[in-house]
Amino acid sequence: MSEQKFTKMPFIKMHGLGNDFVVLDARAEAINLSAGQARAIADRHTGIGCDQVIVIEPAANNSAADVFMRIHNADGGEVMACGNASRCVASLLMTETGKSSAILETGAGLLQAQDALGGHVTVDMGPARFEWQEIPLAEEADTLHLAFSRGVLKDPVAVNVGNPHAVFFVEDADAVDLQTLGPEIEHHPFFPERTNVEAAQILSRNQIRLRVWERGVGITQACGTGACATLVAAHRRSLTDRKASVMLDGGSLEIEWSENNHVMMTGPVAISFTGVIDSSLFAG
Repeated sequence: MSEQKFTKMPFIKMHGLGNDFVVLDARAEAINLSAGQARAIADRHTGIGCDQVIVIEPAANNSAADVFMRIHNADGGEVMACGNASRCVASLLMTETGKSSAILETGAGLLQAQDALGGHVTVDMGPARFEWQEIPLAEEADTLHLAFSRGVLKDPVAVNVGNPHAVFFVEDADAVDLQTLGPEIEHHPFFPERTNVEAAQILSRNQIRLRVWERGVGITQACGTGACATLVAAHRRSLTDRKASVMLDGGSLEIEWSENNHVMMTGPVAISFTGVIDSSLFAG
């Protein structure tokens, strides 16, 4: 994609449990970021710094949606879903409209959000998917027990909740060297679209400790789709109930896997600051 020329570009810096975003509003005027421009914005040394750059666009294919949410990872690549960003964008829309709900169109489908009060938002992240082609994997495999391992990470569950996830259950999530193992697993040929990597420690039937290596980003303070995938994986293994608190580095998310296969995620949102991106950011 050729780089679009900008003079000044307003932004909002937001986060959900430390998983942080630069949010751009392209409803009035189109913003077509190249991968390089997204990387420049996300750079924590020379840019604004974030895990994902989010572009709010007019709804593309569904009249029921309020907006389309485009998601660029810190490496510039575009992904289909982001749970924490969905809560942030939904919060902006509900404040803007005065309504208690919002519908977001994403590459992974429609997401319905509801005000959960107290600065929290609940998002229906849609159905969990388990077929090997839906993850996707490079070859047919049992997604409940993948014959795959790297170091201490073994026997993962593969789940797609808008993004591919490999969930590994471990005795001590904080002891796992995700900085080393995460990128090895993310880029393994077994995962043709790469994968997020979860190290999950079961604390009780309704509490999970989780650390996440997010594809295209690295270790994040929180990952909404990762928390959803982990709860689903844990219940499929009969390790937890259908509802649990998932404790990430940045705080806790409440996740519920409904009987209709939809995964509900509730958590906080926050605005850090607002500003304007100058075109000089892209000069290099």
